[in-house]
Amino acid sequence: MICAGIDAGSRAIKIILMDGHTGQIIGSTAADQGIEQEALTEALLNGLLASCGIERARLSRVVATGYGRNILRFADTTVTEITCHAIGVRHLVPDAATVVDIGGQDSKLIRLSPDGAVRDFAMNDRCAAGTGRFLEVVASRLGVDLDELGRLAGASASPAVISSMCVVFAETEIIGLLASGALPEDIVAGVQTAIAQRIAVMAGRGVEPPVFFTGGVALIPGMDGALSTALDQAVNIAPQPRMTGALGAALLAVRHCLDASARKAAEG
Repeated sequence: MICAGIDAGSRAIKIILMDGHTGQIIGSTAADQGIEQEALTEALLNGLLASCGIERARLSRVVATGYGRNILRFADTTVTEITCHAIGVRHLVPDAATVVDIGGQDSKLIRLSPDGAVRDFAMNDRCAAGTGRFLEVVASRLGVDLDELGRLAGASASPAVISSMCVVFAETEIIGLLASGALPEDIVAGVQTAIAQRIAVMAGRGVEPPVFFTGGVALIPGMDGALSTALDQAVNIAPQPRMTGALGAALLAVRHCLDASARKAAEG
């Protein structure tokens, strides 16, 4: 029994293949998102299957999640990324109580109940100021790669104050800061702080530890520290933080197949 979990995010596609009998990950892959999302995702899936020596016909079930999940017509079913990130993180870290997920187009704060179910959540999908898009804008304006932002922020001695609540106005504010002589590293550190403060506003009454950080933004050095300060809690980066949504989707695919097998056995 081979199952696949696909996280079709706004910036990247992530896929995990899982052996339904052993629960082991057989293979995983990721690639940048593109215009022909369905064709690109299917080609990525087929490439992963081929690299693992698995024929497409052996694939028992495909569960899709993420920003572009509804575009993937070849998937057997779709599940929200909130559920998938919760399941993926809890599988990796059984005592996780809160998940902060920051992707390219949205950010989410997910509270988990003791049994791992989603107790409640808050989501920002209407403003880029609390997402990875803000960091992309800053990187572009400063003329550096996204990978360089963490190094720059780490060199800051006096983070700039980014007061605008909209990424469009914030970009104008950043231009003004550069014109006034603000250092790039202080601007990056200020943007990281602004994103983290947006998450803290979403958290409202606070968060219950342990807190785990997922999504592509978790890979940018310094963001975990900025979140920790804003939330007044230790923030841990989840193992392979970009893949937790795909992992949750794969686990749900396996769960469905096992339940179906159990029902069939009971009926037989």
